[in-house]
Amino acid sequence: MQEVISKAATLLEALPYIQRFRSQTFVIKYGGSFMDSPDPNIRNGVARDIVFLEAVGINPVVVHGGGKAITRAMELAGLKAEFVQGQRITDEATVNVVEQVLSREINPEVVRTINSLGGKAKGFAGTEIFTCRKLYLSPRKEKIDIGYVGEVFSVNTEPLRDCIRRSVTPVVSPTARGEDAKVYNCNADVSAAQTAVALKAKRLVFMSDVPGLLRDPKDTGSVIPHLKISEIDRLKKNGVIDKGMIPKVDSAVAALKAGIEKVSFVDGRVPHSVLLEIFTDAGVGTEIVLE
Repeated sequence: MQEVISKAATLLEALPYIQRFRSQTFVIKYGGSFMDSPDPNIRNGVARDIVFLEAVGINPVVVHGGGKAITRAMELAGLKAEFVQGQRITDEATVNVVEQVLSREINPEVVRTINSLGGKAKGFAGTEIFTCRKLYLSPRKEKIDIGYVGEVFSVNTEPLRDCIRRSVTPVVSPTARGEDAKVYNCNADVSAAQTAVALKAKRLVFMSDVPGLLRDPKDTGSVIPHLKISEIDRLKKNGVIDKGMIPKVDSAVAALKAGIEKVSFVDGRVPHSVLLEIFTDAGVGTEIVLE
């Protein structure tokens, strides 16, 4: 009996959050090693959370990643994966693999999983939604050309809003059409943040393979639960925010300054981390706020 009562208490804890967030849009960057897990319960866990959000009247919008799958597909195609400052060097052969894997393999799989669990989802290639400018790396004075890598600056929101009006979850791959009409590989975190801003979303949730922002990257128990953007520069200088976390955090700051209420970093490997972050008092991971 006590177990049943505790379940009711959990539901009641979630109630004010459900009431507060009903009809609001949440953008979720869906990515991490859980996508490659051989265990279907782990692979499908996040999709189940998204179906729950749908069921309680929240409008989830998903932007997914797929970097490890791209690397595997490149190896099968005899292409070598090379990175500069964390960015994949993307020539024409590579961008064709990227588009195939992200838009024609992973995207339909995420959509099928959500639908199989009782949700309603529709997939979009990023080239239907995102426009980007070519990204150059500038570590010093010279620009480094890393090929067909772009940075999203414009989001075609109407197809996404049409889905939201029909209570369907849009699922978008992080590719984009460049100003030269060619296909570009884009950072999924930046793409998700731009989507959140364009849709005036309530919340933005980044999923990854770490428990949140770590004060000591070697200590998984050093999660920073609450962070104001005024503290971020100091953490960058101290090396706490480094490498792959920089574009995530910079995207979070841009989203907050554009009006997003809160940005969360959660561990996709933790069962129901999305629900725990949104619907419990304690939350999980790191939340970043304006002030």
